[in-house]
Amino acid sequence: MVKGKSIRGRMDDNEPNPIDVHVGKRIRLRRTILHITQQQMADMLGLTFQQVQKYEKGANRVGASRLWDISKVLQVPMGFFFEDMDDDVACLSPRMLNIDPSVRMVAEKEHSFDDDPMKRAETLELVRAYYKIPNRRVAKQLFDLMVALSKSTAGLAHVDERDADDDDE
Repeated sequence: MVKGKSIRGRMDDNEPNPIDVHVGKRIRLRRTILHITQQQMADMLGLTFQQVQKYEKGANRVGASRLWDISKVLQVPMGFFFEDMDDDVACLSPRMLNIDPSVRMVAEKEHSFDDDPMKRAETLELVRAYYKIPNRRVAKQLFDLMVALSKSTAGLAHVDERDADDDDE
């Protein structure tokens, strides 16, 4: 370690910690869903757009108080930034890197997000399409319809994906 230079939170190769990169990607995802530019977000946070870029790339770590502000600007709970984190990324937290490997193996078997619909491209596309509806009353009616459909079809067998793909043709 270079005297006077902290590498806390960085990997041995001085790369950003993958968790910081994940948080940055989630910041960028939410910002783009809301159609907010980096400059607009920077203005709302009292930062430069370069700082927002660094947060989104994971080059700079986001402190707790700053993450709180970002969650308010982006209108999401703080937990949003940690959702969909792959197990291999979660196991690279500073805490996990410093614990006994046998304990780490137990922690690695935590909940898997493989079936999480939030990881699908179609989810982002659906959200973007929803927010493009200019009439918010109509958008709310569509939302209510989707909720009602999901509740009324919850007990039915899932349509085979091949059948769903045939509908696209």
